[in-house]
Amino acid sequence: MGHTARLRLLRTAPLLVAVCFALAVLPAAAAGAATATATFTAGSLAFVSAPPNVSFTATLNGLNQTVTATQALDVSDATGSGAGWSLSATSTTFATGGGPTLATNATTIASGPTRACDAGSTCVLATNSVSYPYTLPAAGSAPTATKMYNAAVNTGEGNQTVTATWSLTLPATTPPGTYTSTWTISLASGP
Repeated sequence: MGHTARLRLLRTAPLLVAVCFALAVLPAAAAGAATATATFTAGSLAFVSAPPNVSFTATLNGLNQTVTATQALDVSDATGSGAGWSLSATSTTFATGGGPTLATNATTIASGPTRACDAGSTCVLATNSVSYPYTLPAAGSAPTATKMYNAAVNTGEGNQTVTATWSLTLPATTPPGTYTSTWTISLASGP
């Protein structure tokens, strides 16, 4: 009985080899060409969030003083144009509502603002060409805005925060009180 089984195995072995050989020489399926398309629409140039309010505080001491406060301006350039952008600003004079006012040149930025990519954003940091110190224009009615910061062509892309340190000059004779000023900060395409 073992001999018969052996004989059957011998008879099927050549057939098995022939089937394996036939499978090995079958032609491969022909390759096909495909086209992939990616369409991207330009985003916008905008503030990620509205420019925050700025608060200065000081205790008058009979001396001239300069107080500082920071303002973080979060800019998003998703246009993909590489056109750059600029921040311009103007304000009304600091006043107490019919009472004393501060000088129209009281608010300045002494040196260039810092900049950093927003968390989770790959950006091209802005290259700024504005000269400092910068004086924020002020009058009873806000005068023409002036450029306070810019991003040169091919910079400023992605989301980044520009942080300005504002200085407010208080003469020794400043009367106490709460002074307010309305600031308008604009973002525009092009440096």
